[in-house]
Amino acid sequence: MHKSPRIAGVLAGLFLSLAGAAVAAPAAHADIPACTNMAAQSGAEVTDAVAASCRRGVVGDLQGCVSGLTEAGVPGGAANGACRTAALEPR
Repeated sequence: MHKSPRIAGVLAGLFLSLAGAAVAAPAAHADIPACTNMAAQSGAEVTDAVAASCRRGVVGDLQGCVSGLTEAGVPGGAANGACRTAALEPR
């Protein structure tokens, strides 16, 4: 195999993988507001700690998300629901 087709294939693969990550990233952040809204509805103040905990839920760290939200004053059931909302994939 010649170098130029190999390089073109590698570059195309790299481009497609980076483009896929760029398309998926904004969609994941769409669930952070839903998580923080659920936390606020439970009576907790939406602080940086709440937003950071919701980001944990978005990346799939549900235990870390729930722990962070409960430490920030969100009741356990509401924290669990908010984190599950953050972890949902957009449809």
